[in-house]
Formats: sequence, C-alpha cells, structure tokens
Amino acid sequence: MLLRPFALITSILLFFFVSCGESPKKKTPQKVETAVPADSVQQEEVEDDSEEEEEEDNAFVLDEENAIDFFFDYAKKLKKNKVKITTTMGSFIVQLYDDVPYHKANFIYLARKKYFDSTQFHRVVKDFIIQGGNSDDRKTARKRGDIGRYLLPPDAKKGYKHHRGTISMPSSERDNPHKLASPYEFFIVVTNPGSYHLDGSYTPFGRVVEGMDIVDAINQVPVGDGDWPQKNVYILKVEVL
Repeated sequence: MLLRPFALITSILLFFFVSCGESPKKKTPQKVETAVPADSVQQEEVEDDSEEEEEEDNAFVLDEENAIDFFFDYAKKLKKNKVKITTTMGSFIVQLYDDVPYHKANFIYLARKKYFDSTQFHRVVKDFIIQGGNSDDRKTARKRGDIGRYLLPPDAKKGYKHHRGTISMPSSERDNPHKLASPYEFFIVVTNPGSYHLDGSYTPFGRVVEGMDIVDAINQVPVGDGDWPQKNVYILKVEVL
C-alpha cells in the first residue's frame, strides 16, 4: 500500500524550486555539468493505464504545492512499469521499480508528455555513467517551463544499489540538504559490477533489462568539456510499454 510521507513532505516542501541537476561523480572528482533550469504543465487524467491518457481542458502546472499529491495519485493507477528509450545510437528497455512510486510515476508522466523527445545524453563519463534528459537548445527549457517547478523526495532506502545498468536520478544542487531529486534528468550506471559509492545519495528507480550494449556504446563516444559528447547523442523518444 502506498503511504503519503506527511512528515517528509512538511520538511522538504520548503526546498522545492527550479531544478538544477547535481551530477553524480566518480570516486575521482569529475567536472560537473549544470542543468538547464526547469519551470511548468498540462495535467493528464490517468483513467486506465492500458489506454493513452488525454489532456485536460484546463492547464495544470506542477509546483511545490501539488507535485507530491499529484504523483501519489498518478502512481496508484499505473499498471505499466517498462519504458523503451530510443536514441540516435539504438534502443534499450528499462524496467521501473514499482516500490519507488514517485520516481516511477514522474518518469512515465514525463515520457507521456514527450518531455524526453529530442533531449540528449549530455554527460558521458567513460566506464561510469551516461546522463540524459538535458539539451543545449531552448526547446528543452520551454518544455520544462510548461511542466512545472518541482523536485522529488529521495527514496534511497528500498535496498536498491547502483549496480551496472541501474537508472537513477540526480539531486538538485541548490540549498538541498534533503537530497531532493531533479525530476527532468536521469543517469545510467555502466560500471562493472556497479558504482556503489552513489548508494544513499541518489535514488535508483529502475534497471536496464534489454539493450545494455547500446548504453555501453553511448558511454564510449568521444566527449569534450563538461563530459558533453562531441557529437550529440539524441533521445528520439521514450515509450511506455
């Protein structure tokens, strides 16, 4: 049964604002790339997870006041837990953890809003991670502005570790003692067997179950300053399966 974390909400909502992603680091410090600010959305009504959701007539903006309740209700009605991420280098499938409800609901919601379409894997650290969900164009910033300004509570105590293939969410870097998660970005661990120094600081919410060779290929592309690939690696679409 999904429980509302009232005590947690009371303490963390004071820290909700525009998300700037704090990138996970290797044990050897890496240069950190700062994310594009986020901002607002049209809410979808989740009636049956087997059908495509329809947008409401009235615009609804996610913010520090409504995000937790929204994703609480959204998560209860979700039946699907896999997504297919198609990139310019191929596709892979991720299974999302049912018992990390806010992060799962957030990722599916953003996928259905087509937020990830045309974003990039903007940070690639060889033999460590690939990080996606950002871009260097204004379109991504506008999409964030259309969805809302919010962060997610951490959920790192379900026993999931940062094994190879784990998808996790970076935390906001600004005035964030509670390690609230930056909702628009994600990273995937490629380290073998894993990057366990990240456990407890970031929230694992799924794992690659098919196409890890594509993730590895992305991890090997040449990069420039800030670990940004020299040739852009685009996320073409994210589909809920």
